[in-house]
Amino acid sequence: MTDKEELYSLLYRQAVSLTEGEQDAVANMANISALLMEALPDINWAGFYRFKNGELVLGPFQGKTACVHIPLGKGVCGTAFVGNRTELVEDVLAFPGHIACDSASRSEIVIPLHDGGGMPIGVLDIDSPVKSRFDGTDRRGLEKIAGLLEKVCQWNG
Repeated sequence: MTDKEELYSLLYRQAVSLTEGEQDAVANMANISALLMEALPDINWAGFYRFKNGELVLGPFQGKTACVHIPLGKGVCGTAFVGNRTELVEDVLAFPGHIACDSASRSEIVIPLHDGGGMPIGVLDIDSPVKSRFDGTDRRGLEKIAGLLEKVCQWNG
């Protein structure tokens, strides 16, 4: 197991502890964004966007102020949501239609979140000031944490 895999294993266990017995989605997203921001090296933003009224709307996050509304299909978040797949972008400046909420961001990973019926209801978004910061280990680790949130949260509240 690599150091990064060990980190994600630890983060998952911490996420389980933080969400145990808590169904409120906002509370859980707030704690998970704080956990990721504190524990992951070389990131400058960690947070969530929720699907509301036909667009993605800013949810709990850690980092600089952020774009509040993201149209579906726009930027990395909107693309991940519409495509219903994780987007791992090595260089956001080369991503067509990238939305620059923080000009320091250079790479990004966005993982869709689903309700109990498998419908996408939002995204987990993490930015880094380092180009090519995210890899397959990050993808697997963050998808597992997103999967935990999908299971424990009550999304209609």
